[in-house]
Amino acid sequence: MALWQKLWLVFASIWVVVAALQVGSILALSEEPEKALLPAMLGVAVPAAVYFLAWLWINRHRFRGKRGD
Repeated sequence: MALWQKLWLVFASIWVVVAALQVGSILALSEEPEKALLPAMLGVAVPAAVYFLAWLWINRHRFRGKRGD
């Protein structure tokens, strides 16, 4: 596993735990449980987007290096 993947795993783990705590506190304390929908979606979407962007970045630089540019 590459270093960027290990760092992403740490970031994603922390992000998901914090999002889950936020969703849990909204559901437990708020009278409007639909407010928990956005943090729940962001808890999944942000790590996925960061992984995809990092993967694109790494592959772009690998391809550029093989061409000799």
